[in-house]
Amino acid sequence: MRKFINYLKESFTELTQKVTWPTWEKLQSSALLVLVTTIILAAVVWVIDYAFQHLMEFIYAL
Repeated sequence: MRKFINYLKESFTELTQKVTWPTWEKLQSSALLVLVTTIILAAVVWVIDYAFQHLMEFIYAL
């Protein structure tokens, strides 16, 4: 149990004194970048899926 308590104390110390947290502006810009990238990748996957669906329908219709 002593090891676990020591681990919690060291973890708290590291998170409060040693970790460099991003500023609110940097966090917002990073979140926006992730959001835009996710939307673009989702659109690309949708286009590929749509094209593949129509290609397969064309092949099956032969």
